[in-house]
Amino acid sequence: MVKPGKFYEEPIDSYLPHVGNHGYRVSRYELDLTYKVHGNRLSGKASVTAVTTEIRAKFAFDLSQSLSVSKVSVNGARPAKYTHQQGKLTITPAHAIPAGGALSVTVQYAGTPKPIRSLWGEVGWEELTEGALVASQPNGAASWFPCDDHPGSKASYRISITTDSPYYALANGALVRKQVRASHTTWVYEQTEPMASYLATIQIGPYERRHVDNGAVPMHAVLPQRLRTAFEHDFGRQPQMMETFVRLFGPYPFEDYTVVVTDDELEIPIEAQGISVFGANHCDGRRSAERLVAHELAHQWFGNSLTLGSWRDIWLHEGFACYAEWLWSENSGGPSAQEIATQAHRNLTGLPYDVLLGDPGPELMFDDRVYKRGALTLHALRTTLGDEAFFDLLRQWTAKHRHGTVTTEEFTDLAAHYTDRSLRPLWDAWLFQKAMP
Repeated sequence: MVKPGKFYEEPIDSYLPHVGNHGYRVSRYELDLTYKVHGNRLSGKASVTAVTTEIRAKFAFDLSQSLSVSKVSVNGARPAKYTHQQGKLTITPAHAIPAGGALSVTVQYAGTPKPIRSLWGEVGWEELTEGALVASQPNGAASWFPCDDHPGSKASYRISITTDSPYYALANGALVRKQVRASHTTWVYEQTEPMASYLATIQIGPYERRHVDNGAVPMHAVLPQRLRTAFEHDFGRQPQMMETFVRLFGPYPFEDYTVVVTDDELEIPIEAQGISVFGANHCDGRRSAERLVAHELAHQWFGNSLTLGSWRDIWLHEGFACYAEWLWSENSGGPSAQEIATQAHRNLTGLPYDVLLGDPGPELMFDDRVYKRGALTLHALRTTLGDEAFFDLLRQWTAKHRHGTVTTEEFTDLAAHYTDRSLRPLWDAWLFQKAMP
């Protein structure tokens, strides 16, 4: 129910009704941040460049209440009026901006960043024993900068982070400048390819950077020195993994790939654009997490380059990344995708049939059954099309929507071009019915 006199707007995404904003499209974020490791103190200036899509009296950005705003300006004018309540920074420009007009907003803020509590646990900025990490899926970006925190809102980024000199600081994109000033070091990264806000990240810790591979795609590792030997074994097949996925999925979509291993243990690995983050527990010298290494690498294609426009389509990320695990097994001397699919199907038939893959609902969108059923859907499609057509489809899918936003309907429409028979029964059975086919 809407309170009298309160303006109501349709949510951008029903799964996260309070996240994302109307009235503009962001093209670029420039973040100048200073972080004190001891004390977990963040101060920043965010410059957001956007184009308005309609005439509005006010514009809103997502920003956690853990951060206090001290100054806002719009289009270079004197300080603008703003309110900051319930995770929304609402700005009132001094003058109306026409539709299609430039919207340049600068926000100065500071505070003790904290993860945002969500249905899926705490997401966003997380303090480590010595340093910090950012893991924002699906709505944690607002824990560290003002943004339009929706996956369909993709922009370029420049991220500058100044922190204590003993620590290594990593963000998305290419390191374009590093400046050491006695006790502080400034690291400046440029991410030119469009990126969703939840994929933006900062990783700070007592790390060293290592070159991993000189192949077609440069690969690096950022990790504590103590884990170096275990890493070389556990992640040693990444170059072959990259070659396999490039062959199956098409060209790697970014300039390079970096794996971070934190000094702390992490419950699950995390993907960011051009970066994957693992915990020390995933680096045990026994390759016990290699399945996850493949999964996170595959997300660079499925999730980071091709990003869902609506969270209901989460299977386009997780089903594809899960199937990539099976493909890596098949291509590296392990069980075939058919063998793994048979076991996965057997396992799922013993679980409740209460997940609709094509629209799982916010509570279940990160349920393991979405991952496995999504992978099984792709295996069923592969069985139907045959290998040649199936992998041609995947390569066309990643090429056509490179650095873009995707929907389930776009994938099913594209798949229809690879067979003379109707795929509707397959999609109905796997995506839009709860029972296991």
